[in-house]
Amino acid sequence: MNKNIRKALFIINKHAGVGYQPYLEGKIINACEKHDVECTIEFTADRGHGITLAQQAAEKGFQWVIASGGDGTLNEVAQGLIHAGLPMGIIPRGSGNGLARHLGISLRISDAIDQLFDSRVISMDAFTINGKFSLNVSGIGFDGHVANMFGADSRRGLIGYITLTLQEFFRFKEFEIIISANGKTFIRNAFIVAIANSSQYGNNARIAPSASVCDGLLHLNILRKVPFYRIDFVYAFFNGSLDKSSFCEILVTNSLQLKTTIPVAFHVDGESCGLSDAFAVRLIPKALHVLVPNKGRNTRV
Repeated sequence: MNKNIRKALFIINKHAGVGYQPYLEGKIINACEKHDVECTIEFTADRGHGITLAQQAAEKGFQWVIASGGDGTLNEVAQGLIHAGLPMGIIPRGSGNGLARHLGISLRISDAIDQLFDSRVISMDAFTINGKFSLNVSGIGFDGHVANMFGADSRRGLIGYITLTLQEFFRFKEFEIIISANGKTFIRNAFIVAIANSSQYGNNARIAPSASVCDGLLHLNILRKVPFYRIDFVYAFFNGSLDKSSFCEILVTNSLQLKTTIPVAFHVDGESCGLSDAFAVRLIPKALHVLVPNKGRNTRV
């Protein structure tokens, strides 16, 4: 037996996105054989299982840990690997795949698997909000409200998300929030307060177009409620020009405290976290190593 052979652990969430595609296992096995990598495939059994599997990876001699699922799955695997030194790879299979899109990882499963073997390692930041680990984008307000309802809705995917968002848009009201960051405290009325490590929620909806996962900074985007007829605002969301809108105020910082006058819904990487009226945000610089493609669509991470 070759003691120098590389070993990779693939952690798969069968329930991510549109559901499990059985050919995934075969593609993983074939690609690993081609590149002389010994692979082990594990499926998450319930919430939090990805953390445990990732934590055990180093003890079992794996050199790579690959997460296959949506941003929630990536969040769990990353928690298990934080400061562990093992690189995390990504095979995106979620509804939005925000982090994967930001990193230039293909949404085609075969291509994403191939990219793992032509990649480089970056040191990626993360952060916590009220002690909950976040890798991509977390939010307070309308997006937290929608995340809560979307998680309980049987309709998945982009169409289901858009339908739910439109239904709830007219019901949800702006809220008052007190923001303390960069030595200043100020009050704003907001519809959404997004805390972004990467540039987008998913599906190319870029909430923080200039954000980087490697710069030791977070982008706080304070959004007012936009009149429904302002189609140009929706267009700006998807073409990367949202930061130029008069409905947005973006603050760049490495830590912040937020306080609302009433309890408000919030989410962490798309996972609903209930309601709160106080939010402590802490950056974790260079929290983990991540594999990104050498030839990805996005060279700026």
